Amino acid sequence: MAKCGEYIKSQFPLIDDDLKKYVEDILDNGADEFEDTEEVYEAIGEVLQGISEKSEKDIRDICEKLLNMLQPNKISAGNGPHKVLDAPIHLASMTSNQDDTTELKSIWLQTRDDNFKVDAKKLEKAEAKLQQKQGKRQDAKVPVAVPVLQSATASQVTSKKDNKLEAKGTNRAQDIRIENFDIAYGDRVLLQGADLVLAFGRRYGLVGRNGLGKTTLLRMISSKQLKIPSHISILHVEQEVVGDNTLALQSVLECDTIRENLLKREKEITVAINSGATDPSLSTELSEIYVQLENIEADKAPARASIILSGLGFTPDMQARPTKTFSGGWRMRLALARALFSRPDLLLLDEPTNMLDIKAIIWLENYLQNWPTTLLVVSHDRNFLDTVPTDILHLHSQRIDTYRGNYDQFHKTKTERLKSQQREYEAQQQHRAHVQEFIDRFRYNANRASSVQSKIKMLDKLPELRPIEKEIEVVLRFPEIEPLSPPILQLNDIGFFYTKDKIIFNNINVGATLESRICIVGDNGAGKTTLLKIIMGYLSPTSGIRTVHRGLRFGYFSQHHVDQLDMNVNSVELLQKSYPGKPVEEYRRQLGSFGVSGDLALQTIGSLSGGQKSRVAFASMCMGNPNFLVLDEPTNHLDIETIEALGKAINKYNGGVILVSHDERLIRMVCKELWVCGRESVVSIEGGFDEYRRIVERELEAQSK
Repeated sequence: MAKCGEYIKSQFPLIDDDLKKYVEDILDNGADEFEDTEEVYEAIGEVLQGISEKSEKDIRDICEKLLNMLQPNKISAGNGPHKVLDAPIHLASMTSNQDDTTELKSIWLQTRDDNFKVDAKKLEKAEAKLQQKQGKRQDAKVPVAVPVLQSATASQVTSKKDNKLEAKGTNRAQDIRIENFDIAYGDRVLLQGADLVLAFGRRYGLVGRNGLGKTTLLRMISSKQLKIPSHISILHVEQEVVGDNTLALQSVLECDTIRENLLKREKEITVAINSGATDPSLSTELSEIYVQLENIEADKAPARASIILSGLGFTPDMQARPTKTFSGGWRMRLALARALFSRPDLLLLDEPTNMLDIKAIIWLENYLQNWPTTLLVVSHDRNFLDTVPTDILHLHSQRIDTYRGNYDQFHKTKTERLKSQQREYEAQQQHRAHVQEFIDRFRYNANRASSVQSKIKMLDKLPELRPIEKEIEVVLRFPEIEPLSPPILQLNDIGFFYTKDKIIFNNINVGATLESRICIVGDNGAGKTTLLKIIMGYLSPTSGIRTVHRGLRFGYFSQHHVDQLDMNVNSVELLQKSYPGKPVEEYRRQLGSFGVSGDLALQTIGSLSGGQKSRVAFASMCMGNPNFLVLDEPTNHLDIETIEALGKAINKYNGGVILVSHDERLIRMVCKELWVCGRESVVSIEGGFDEYRRIVERELEAQSK
């Protein structure tokens, strides 16, 4: 019975001790009498159903396992126990000779002891007690999921002058001014009374903590829920290109609708003239079309589109392939290429480096430095923000502050500004205290009455300064692990292919220890993720030997894990499902180690920002107490402060780390060894990331010639 009790506790961690004892008593009394799973379910199924959200099928499966524990030598198939008869039995004669007072001893007609059935009074008492306890622990032990917030709303104040110009169609201003606007996401206010001014031709980097509304602001602008002059064209790169039979190069060229319409009309007129049309206006229109095509340099468009695609990693063969043959990541690159080619008045980019390898990021940084119109980009890649923007927009405290210069200049200026404001606040507090002391001392002195009144008025007129609200420092903590004696991990003469005509790796020899901090870099498609899966044993090499320590426990993080989180539960419930049987406090403590605490841990996963979801995925990964971390693009959607915290956490971690990342700052923070993946090999290069960047820049330079 102890075994049954342990099993019940493992399946129902929140079961009350009294109720557990009640269920055990029922099972104990009927241990030898249960004939099949149905009878066990009739006895305790209703009770178990009332203390969990498990389905009826799950409860029946649990009842079947309990029956097997109670009667291990009995095969239950729904037809009762199997018994071998000593002699033939004539059932008709047995039943005809039976009277109501005779107890029939037969394997077919048994009287049953009903002691094991549910006692109605006991059940009623147990259920009442259960409901009372569930009510008490509703807040503490069973977190209530907050509904997923469905949409964002925006409102703003517009000037009468701008409204008149817009109505007349005479507004030709290229600068964008969005003044005194609010944005809310469900019941939560993201921006209140904020102002945003985007000067034409400048490049703005929008920064701020995860979950403050950066992506929502871009969507409000692109959907024109925030009013912008109608003559300004906006393009927001958010959705991947639809996969169809359109060639990649043609998909980019189609963005230039003026060129496409002119070419279409040229073709129609040419066909008409060749078919014998004699209308002289057709020839005139055709001449005008040729002039317009020449003015927009239509003949140079394919070359310009090809250069953009090449910079984003599309080879000539890939440019000639239909869009439906590309994965989602490559279609997002196509969407970015279309945006760069079409050159809207305002280009909105949300984390453009997430889908790119380091070579493509370096190309994009160089390309955007000469961007001719207005650019607004959300990015958490610090090196990208140091290279591309001319201005930084800092979203915090429900408002937006503007800083001139790149991210590095913004960080210095903001730090100095906060120090200055803090000094000013402290000086005013000292002054207030000094004046208040004078007032208190001479308040009832008739000779000083006029001076006291003067001081009181002076205090009333002083501007009320507030103390500086410091942003909470992000801290991530990986678990402490026990050391392992080497060797830890070794790949010897490893080869791998999916098909024999496409070899990924050939004769690879690499190894790692618990002190390793290895970063894997290389072009997209070079096999970085495949190498990680071979290292962890998810893929078996086609040749060579993989050797790992028997005590090695991998913790694997990838963006696919973030996308596959259950969006309808909260973070605590997510960990409860993956690692049942632990106290709620332990789940909360684990989430708190990755910055998911307080009410945030009780919000549904679907209502969290991308960065917050990543932190939940980190917390889930570390519940298994891994001693070797394998991180595949962990920085996607993390804000700059969290990336910094991730780097510090990796450096403090006493297990091994293999990292695939394109974030230059994180690589420089943690990397002790750099593996370059490509051309069927994995090579460790001397000189680290600086040497790799020089190699990439030389390749891009040769490619542009």
